[in-house]
Amino acid sequence: MTSVRIPPNLFFKSLVVAGIAFCLLCVTLMPCNAYNLTDKVKEFTLENGLKVLIVERHAGPTVSLYISHPTGAIDDGDGHTGTAHFLEHMRFKGTETIGTRNSDKEKKILRKIHETGSTLDHEEMKGDGADGQRIKELRERLEALQAEAGKLSIPAEIDRLYTENGGGDLNAFTGQDITTYHVSLPANRIELWARIESDRLANPVFREFYSERNVVLEERKQRVASDPGGKLLEQFLSTAFIAHPYRRPVLGWPSDMRFLDFDYTLQFFRTHYAPNNTIITIVGDVSPEGVMEIIRRYFGPLSPRTVPLRRVTEEPLQTGERRVELAFDAAPRLIIGYHKPTLPSFDDCVFDVIDTILSGGRTSRFFKALVKERGIATDVTTANGYPGARYPNLFVIFAKPISPHTSEELEEALYGELDRLKREPVEPKELKKAKNQLKADLLRDLSTNSGLAGMLSYYETVAGDWRYITTFLDLLEKVTPEDVMTTAGKYLTRDNRTVATLVKDK
Repeated sequence: MTSVRIPPNLFFKSLVVAGIAFCLLCVTLMPCNAYNLTDKVKEFTLENGLKVLIVERHAGPTVSLYISHPTGAIDDGDGHTGTAHFLEHMRFKGTETIGTRNSDKEKKILRKIHETGSTLDHEEMKGDGADGQRIKELRERLEALQAEAGKLSIPAEIDRLYTENGGGDLNAFTGQDITTYHVSLPANRIELWARIESDRLANPVFREFYSERNVVLEERKQRVASDPGGKLLEQFLSTAFIAHPYRRPVLGWPSDMRFLDFDYTLQFFRTHYAPNNTIITIVGDVSPEGVMEIIRRYFGPLSPRTVPLRRVTEEPLQTGERRVELAFDAAPRLIIGYHKPTLPSFDDCVFDVIDTILSGGRTSRFFKALVKERGIATDVTTANGYPGARYPNLFVIFAKPISPHTSEELEEALYGELDRLKREPVEPKELKKAKNQLKADLLRDLSTNSGLAGMLSYYETVAGDWRYITTFLDLLEKVTPEDVMTTAGKYLTRDNRTVATLVKDK
């Protein structure tokens, strides 16, 4: 399992140098809508509200299958941060029929584990007023029950079933806006997939709940507490956003993670993993009619549930620069971010172009000016649409100075390049190159089953319509040098920026 934040333009920014020339040639020779997704994507909706997107491709006898839910860290709730991510872990623990040697006997033990773990949590929440002896006894009892339950469970059974049937690319990720599960299989194993995944939606069993809670706490230590980049990013986001839930870490805050609650997690699952809050995307060697027969048989019986209307606190307008400093025993680095609209705003598309102009490869402005020519940075990258895409987000710059140059010197140099965007029109040749890079990235992802399935799944979930893929291309064609200047001047301002710097801890 991998749980990561996914910027909305992941599929447009993950450029790989190898193969770029071919993709750019394709872009030059063919119109943007040459691969007409409108004709290729077949849409279905079951009576229970489950949405299905299918693209038929017969290049090879395989299929990529994605299941996405429009839920993530923004839905965790105060005091329960990390729940969406932790639930992703729990869903790999099996079901009432997958991952158990004796379901009836196991249920009784799991019930005792839940009761004991909950009682232990309530006692430990008392802090200094907790009964130390009672905690010791409860921990020993919980450990004994977990060992007993372990004898009745079959670890990693879902993984084994897929692997033994030729599966690959089995993974999942949780972001601010979305949680997705995916796997690639031989096309003749779709019914196996439907059997497993419908069972995971209908009859999940949260085995190893308390031990897995320790696993995610350790994950946080590795990815945040002991990682300078992760820790700085967390500080940056919690400073850039003061009200919106994008300020919360996907992994959760430590004090919440310690007491992730079984009942709350189960209710979170029942609320947000309803069939009418689920999107299935299938791309590969399939017949849409045949696939839908299988999906209706396995997913059709799932009962729809009321999904509450999400009411999210809006981020107030930023009216002054915000700064945060992190002391850490690591090389200096900085993060600079600017608030901006999200898709399908035209300004968001312009920022995709700005993103590419500034850091899209070794010929980009940041690399040429700051790394190659002036030699004041080891690395400068940008990301448009961070940390989520459902709501207004950030355009972010990540930079590392190279000794003896300082973060302050690099920061001023970065502002110089941003000011250049505001006062000088981008040359038509440079603008065209940036657009071609974005199109090439899109074409590359469209060329693979997994890439196309992931893209359709993502935009159908986050943008509300997979057709944003073609909308993006239409918007991209309209971007002019004047649009770049106007957008940069409107958003890349001092009063709209947040700066996080890492200084070496002495």
